[in-house]
Amino acid sequence: MEIDVEVVVIEPEPEPEPRFGHPGPPMRRSPLIIGFTAGLGLLLAYSAYLAVQNVRSILVLIFIAMFLAIGLNPAVVRLVKWGLPRGLAVALVGIGSMLVLCGGIVALIPPLVQQSNELIENLPHYIDNLQRNDQLNKLNDDYKLLDQLKNVATAGNVTKALGGVWGGVQVAFSALFNILTVIILTLYFMAAFNRLKEGGYKLVPASRRQRVRLLGDEILAKVGAYLGGALAIAVVAGLASFVFLLILGIAYPYALAVLIAVTDLIPQIGATLGAVVVSIVGFATSLQAGIACVIFFVIYQQVENYFIYPTVMRRAVKVSDLAAIISVLVGVALMGVVGALIAIPVVAAIQLIVREVIIPRQNAR
Repeated sequence: MEIDVEVVVIEPEPEPEPRFGHPGPPMRRSPLIIGFTAGLGLLLAYSAYLAVQNVRSILVLIFIAMFLAIGLNPAVVRLVKWGLPRGLAVALVGIGSMLVLCGGIVALIPPLVQQSNELIENLPHYIDNLQRNDQLNKLNDDYKLLDQLKNVATAGNVTKALGGVWGGVQVAFSALFNILTVIILTLYFMAAFNRLKEGGYKLVPASRRQRVRLLGDEILAKVGAYLGGALAIAVVAGLASFVFLLILGIAYPYALAVLIAVTDLIPQIGATLGAVVVSIVGFATSLQAGIACVIFFVIYQQVENYFIYPTVMRRAVKVSDLAAIISVLVGVALMGVVGALIAIPVVAAIQLIVREVIIPRQNAR
């Protein structure tokens, strides 16, 4: 029995005519088109450079807020492990940080301002005391250094240096705006820390995402540990200097101790800068006080370099001295004090990437 099967061929429906017609063949890559495209790319790149330059100050504030958020995130994570919701943990860490900041301002600013003003007012007197030193007198006769310092010191007071009362008000409001901006951005970054981090990881191809996540978490942990350790070391340096200055009876201990703590945040060179300034004030007070300051800071820096710093930073970053010095110099040249503060964590991150990514890739070839 034969079965006849009829095959029906369904013709595809013709594609509708595009509204604006079919695209033509690719344009021939003439030198004119290539040059125009390259020029347009350069113009866009230059426009982006100008845009970044115009908003550079805001970008620096954002960068500082991100750095602080990374440094405070370990405290938030610990509170979350204790059972607190992340939002409440962020609020507690933020409030605690602001209370510490406000407490420090209330405790230090009034005597700091008073003693700083007295220091500026008495600077010509200190320079006159320095002129009693025979060696300094010889240098002054040759180069007129002390005379120039005295002229600068007596040229005007702080109000004139700031351009009058209005200039001082502008500086104060600018500083207040920057501080509030950093605080608000830091709170936002801490609240959205996990979302931002996971969003960044999603931009990486899925085949490499796990490895990038492990490396990224390790870098963030190093940055957070470094920031906490640097703050602890600076506080210790400030307290030790304050006690020493009180015992020695040098004027303006609050202002000088705060100066030591702030400069100690700058890796490698900051402690030396602060020690030089305080030692100059000590020599201006008396020869014995200046010698005592030099001896104290030389001994303290050795203790800090070989005992305090390794103990605090043992679980944080490990960067060679040469890499640290070079990174700090480059950071200062690029971003000033902010660049010096972040230089060592950046170098630690680069070393981790080189050790875990670049070197294994080269060895596999």
